[in-house]
Amino acid sequence: MAGYAVLLKGINVGGNKKVAMADLRKLLTSLGFTDVATLLQSGNAVFTCADDAAPDQVAARIEQAIQDELGMTVRCLVRTGPELRAVIDGHPLAEVATNGSRMMAHFLSDVPAPALLAEFDPVTLDPERIVLGDRVIYQWCPDGVSDAPMVGPQVEKRLKVTVTARNWNTVTKLAAMLGA
Repeated sequence: MAGYAVLLKGINVGGNKKVAMADLRKLLTSLGFTDVATLLQSGNAVFTCADDAAPDQVAARIEQAIQDELGMTVRCLVRTGPELRAVIDGHPLAEVATNGSRMMAHFLSDVPAPALLAEFDPVTLDPERIVLGDRVIYQWCPDGVSDAPMVGPQVEKRLKVTVTARNWNTVTKLAAMLGA
């Protein structure tokens, strides 16, 4: 059985797209997922799946269920335990990013097209604090997240992918919940 983390984009933010975590757990359980647990109120859940489906297939199933059951269009990004572990192990700013609440991981829905990626230069955003990884952008925000450059909207527009961000504390907790 494979373990997955699902990151729902834009729920329970500023009063928009309200989803109770109990409802999310119930919805995921109704899809046949087991060991369902949520983290915080911002759309983070972990679970296991008996059929070892690809993460993009799992995301599509969850998105459809949210549409059918809750009447909302919500993008979901799914990562396996090993994928989350790779994000953590690949952290290029670990030496300077000492406060997990000020370190962001912007998860990308897809690998951007090579032509778009060649045009995207994270250095133009903040040369020492933003690094592009494999379907993730690492961002160190030493002065706080609210004072940092808005990476997600720029990346979505320029790279034509969906982005949802989590602070480093959340990323490591989700990985721990998956035993990764």
